[in-house]
Amino acid sequence: MKDYAEPLARLIDELKRLPGIGQKSAQRIAFHLERASREDAQRLAAAIVDAKDKIRLCSVCNNLTELDPCEYCTDSRRDGEIICVVETPYNVISVEKTREFHGQYHVLHGALSPLQGIGPDQLKLKNLLERLRGGKVKELILATSPTVEGEATAVYISRLIKPLGVKVSRIAMGIPVGSDLEFADEVTMVKAMEGRREM
Repeated sequence: MKDYAEPLARLIDELKRLPGIGQKSAQRIAFHLERASREDAQRLAAAIVDAKDKIRLCSVCNNLTELDPCEYCTDSRRDGEIICVVETPYNVISVEKTREFHGQYHVLHGALSPLQGIGPDQLKLKNLLERLRGGKVKELILATSPTVEGEATAVYISRLIKPLGVKVSRIAMGIPVGSDLEFADEVTMVKAMEGRREM
């Protein structure tokens, strides 16, 4: 005897394919959707299809957008001489939340990971190089994740860009605000010491 009716089992299987959704979460979401009205389910389905149909990559920075070029690339108040390089579109949101960065972005859509078959050709680097060869960009901020893959990506891009005469900087990393030093591992502590600044 099956645990669930076939349509519900299929819904759970599809939900489990989403990042961060395991069996239990998929079951909760599926049962929630089953209890929801047909109109709620149709609105959700329509929103998913609408996003798939209308969202594309910005031809300049590779961010997700409905308009091409995106709002970040066409905003005349943003400084086109500084580009912040991030791994994913939601990293752009993280930087924007600070309200401190007023330059432009470049989204790689990944990080170097030979074990997962992600090399330089799988990253969105070609149009970054085109932007830099235009001569307008003065600084490239590498804001990749502080993981092995993120560090490898930052080093690779830095070596690739240096001959172009563009200043390359890396975001500082270290102890999170509100954390206690006793919980910091050695690598985090090293990064915090390296990223120190004068007060």
